[in-house]
Amino acid sequence: MNYVSVEGLTKSYGINPLFKGINFNINEGDSIALIARNGVGKTTLLRILAGKEVPDAGTAKIHKDVHLVLFEQDPQFIESATVTQNLFNQEHPTMKAISNYEMAMETEDEDLITNAIMEMEENNAWDFESKVKTILTQLNIHHLEQPVSKLSGGQRKRVSLAKTLIQIGFEPKHVLLLMDEPTNHLDLNMIEWLENYLAQEKVTLLLVSHDRYFLESVTDEIWELERENLYSYKGDYENYLEKKAARIESELASIDKAKNTFRKELEWMRKQPKARTTKSKSRQDNFYEVEARAKQKIDDTNLQLDMKMTRLGGKIIEAKKVYKSYGELIVLKGFDYTFSKGERIGVVGKNGVGKSTFLQILQGITEPDSGKINVGDTIVFGHFSQEGLVYKKDMRVIEYLKTFAENFPLASGGSLNAAQFLELFLFTPDKQYTYLSALSGGEKKRLQLLTILFKNPNFLILDEPTNDLDLPTLAVLEQFLIDFAGCVLLVSHDRYFMDKLVDHLFIFEGDGVIRDYPGNYTQYRILEKSNQSLASLSSDITSTKEFDTKKVAPENGTPTTTVVNKKATEKMTFKEKHELDTLNKTMPELESKKLVLTNQLNEPNLDYNEIIKLSEQLGALNNELEAAELRWLELSEKQQA
Repeated sequence: MNYVSVEGLTKSYGINPLFKGINFNINEGDSIALIARNGVGKTTLLRILAGKEVPDAGTAKIHKDVHLVLFEQDPQFIESATVTQNLFNQEHPTMKAISNYEMAMETEDEDLITNAIMEMEENNAWDFESKVKTILTQLNIHHLEQPVSKLSGGQRKRVSLAKTLIQIGFEPKHVLLLMDEPTNHLDLNMIEWLENYLAQEKVTLLLVSHDRYFLESVTDEIWELERENLYSYKGDYENYLEKKAARIESELASIDKAKNTFRKELEWMRKQPKARTTKSKSRQDNFYEVEARAKQKIDDTNLQLDMKMTRLGGKIIEAKKVYKSYGELIVLKGFDYTFSKGERIGVVGKNGVGKSTFLQILQGITEPDSGKINVGDTIVFGHFSQEGLVYKKDMRVIEYLKTFAENFPLASGGSLNAAQFLELFLFTPDKQYTYLSALSGGEKKRLQLLTILFKNPNFLILDEPTNDLDLPTLAVLEQFLIDFAGCVLLVSHDRYFMDKLVDHLFIFEGDGVIRDYPGNYTQYRILEKSNQSLASLSSDITSTKEFDTKKVAPENGTPTTTVVNKKATEKMTFKEKHELDTLNKTMPELESKKLVLTNQLNEPNLDYNEIIKLSEQLGALNNELEAAELRWLELSEKQQA
């Protein structure tokens, strides 16, 4: 069934065209990712489909039986109403029954609960209530009687997402779900749950997201808005990158060919007399078409990050028995760690366990209850915070940058003035004189990143840096951080971004406990889902037991906790050393076998039985390789200890 048919759709803002004459169809069961640079029109296209904006030209026809649901980045609520009143459509009897039941359970009033249960029975609402309960629990939404106006930005985003998911469960069979950056402000567990939920619901989906793992999990086609056109690629993100590179290469070859033709035709045009025959008139018309093709430009300019890092001394940061609590919430309980040069650490944990507070304590922004943070004399922090761009009064972009410095030294030598440095960050001369309030979310993030690098930091603390950044900018930021010689401490819900950058993880388990895991996020999640315990492959850098444990009391009388004596770590046996050596040899062999099987499966003209046989072999090999990797990590950690 065809859900959406779009023909000749065009939209511009002022003299800047977003897209021109694009055509596409969305059919039942499609799961499509829409990607583009910031400011190219992704959100605008979703809003046009939802009927919230009007195109300049073209048509967007929605099937009469299709109900369209839009999840937006900036959710709109009835501010004076409660969370419950905003979540549920009170006109729908089943939703009204569930709303009354949830409110009654919050009040714990027996009479209200009895009446609510009767209303639930009358509307056969228990199956729906179970689904609603799952959504609210997984998105950590509580205190439903609270006014929406009192919620934080992250809480508002989660309530809006819950409302969207509840809505599609109550709508008619044919639903088209449009989602604009749904993973922002979700922790990693929530994102993984959302992936599974959307897969189970089997909704028809058009999705805007910068989270590449999320895209690969929930979509099977990628659309890209670029240079006013819409390009379609079947398959995953890696396939998109390959196909896009091939397309650009083909376009460049076509332009080169057109340039050669143009030079010949230009010479002919100059020799022709003013009077034109019909034949020469036709050739003249063709000349202008060739000229247009020859003068095409493929603008593939990316953000350029080039900075001179402040010299990093021998002493980085030493945290000694650090404690921090807010009432009953324990953030740190005897945190004890010495940072090393060039460390890249990912910070993982549920929302509300104190990750942002931990980052502030390291920088001296927030004081610990007890313990010490000793920061090296050469350390210059660069803190990319979730708060975004902070400014007291509205001003032009270039004026704002000049409040930090007039010139910026580069790693390659020399320096740039403020205007030149802005151009490296894709702020054109016109955009440099735009007021801060008029910038898009992505442009504000780019400017925030620019002002941080202006200080030449050598210890980067990045708190959700990927929010609102487009995929091309993310790729450049990733490469910059890979080459960055200083320290990086990263909090991010973007698993792809974290996997590429971090060497190990600080895992916030709650109640002040932090574990140090030697691996990236995907390896950690594989371990969590396996039968092996996290404790066997990680070390507690807060309250860990040792063989002869000793109690250490903090200065302010906080309850005592146990600290680890690293010298007491058990040494490797000869057998374990031999096992590690064997794994170092066998794991590359297993990888080679996996590659051979994968290539065989990709061969054309395989019959059904061969495909089944090869798939089973590949599955068994993957299990063997996964077990080997986990055992290798365990033995490596023991060897390092």
